[in-house]
Amino acid sequence: MSADTAVEWDLIYRPRRMPRIAIAAAAVVLAIHIVFAALLTISDTGVNIGGSDQLGLALIGVVEAAAILLFTQPRLRVGPSGVAVRNLVGERLFGWDRVRGMTYPDKGFSARLLLPDDEHVPVLAVQAADADRAVSAMNSFRELAERYGSDSGGEMGPVEQS
Repeated sequence: MSADTAVEWDLIYRPRRMPRIAIAAAAVVLAIHIVFAALLTISDTGVNIGGSDQLGLALIGVVEAAAILLFTQPRLRVGPSGVAVRNLVGERLFGWDRVRGMTYPDKGFSARLLLPDDEHVPVLAVQAADADRAVSAMNSFRELAERYGSDSGGEMGPVEQS
């Protein structure tokens, strides 16, 4: 049993729009690279282009598509043990004693998890593009923060929405 399965989460939120866009963009990038790799030897330009060049161009497309697919990873989990934020790479768990709230800046792309000493962590899972789903996630976070964060002594910051 991994440590991940031992923790219960009251809220698990993933964005809906960004993963769809990322998958489509990765498919387009990969297709473009494969088509260009196939067309490299279509005419003689005087440059010696071989199969390794074609393979290299296709592999560059695979690497770029894989990098784009990292945008399918963001997730927010909230539970008794704290707030877990997974952005593009890696997940960080913040205990309730460190969490001061979550805000959504006026001109921001995503929400921010507020920490002590004016620090913040971007929460890419909660984005303006998801509209009502993001608002619902922020409200759910507020409710859970009141339940679990009350014994930390810190004030839960207001949620700014535009």
